[in-house]
Formats: sequence, structure tokens, C-alpha cells
Amino acid sequence: MTQGYFVCHSCGKTVEHTEEERPCQVLNGWLMVSRWKGPGTVEHYNFCSSVCLKRWTDTQVPQVPDVFLKAFDKGKD
Repeated sequence: MTQGYFVCHSCGKTVEHTEEERPCQVLNGWLMVSRWKGPGTVEHYNFCSSVCLKRWTDTQVPQVPDVFLKAFDKGKD
């Protein structure tokens, strides 16, 4: 019997599974994201919760510098 595991890409939590188990059984409540990286290249990510998915997503999006955002406040008056 072959054993494998899934890992949350945010917190590192692991879930073990056997070859006989379907992923939908062991990953109940988990979130899975597929990301196209280019022609024929897809990366798959697993997350144990929406909090972990948000944490990972936040690291993927460039942050807008505070200086830029504060420039909009000056023009309100």
C-alpha cells in the first residue's frame, strides 16, 4: 500500500493518504488552487483553510506603497 501526503502551502499542515483513498475524502474542507505558469505548465497548491489561502494570496500580490496611497489623502480638501 503506497502512502502519500498533501501539504498546506501556507502553514505546512500535512494530511496523509493511501492509494485507496480519494483526495476528496482526506481533503474534506481544504481548498485547492491551480495556477497556469505558461503553456503546458500548471502549478497546484493546497490550503487547509481560507485563512491560509488568503495569507498565501496576499504574498502573491504586490503591495501598493503607503506613500502612494497617502498622496490621495492630500487632495481631498
